Amino acid sequence: MKINFPSQLNLDIQDTQRKDNAKSASFADFLNTAISQVNDLQLQSESLNTALAAGKTDNIHQVMVAAEKAEIALQFTLQVRNKILEAYQEIMRMPV
Repeated sequence: MKINFPSQLNLDIQDTQRKDNAKSASFADFLNTAISQVNDLQLQSESLNTALAAGKTDNIHQVMVAAEKAEIALQFTLQVRNKILEAYQEIMRMPV
């Protein structure tokens, strides 16, 4: 995952834009973006694994780091999904 820090000159303008975007962005959009980023990490790891197997690269460290990033992102996504499902089930058990 990539974290971009804004420059000091545009800090106030970018904060205002982020607040406006956060108000207009839905939770579903946030989840879709996160899932697509996890998918990108998985695809990157797969391509590096293929390149290593084909002998196109010999940087095993880069391949292992990409594989671990993809694994951690996937595990985190699964844990978030599990927590969301648990919360939904708890809400459904509440008497009305």
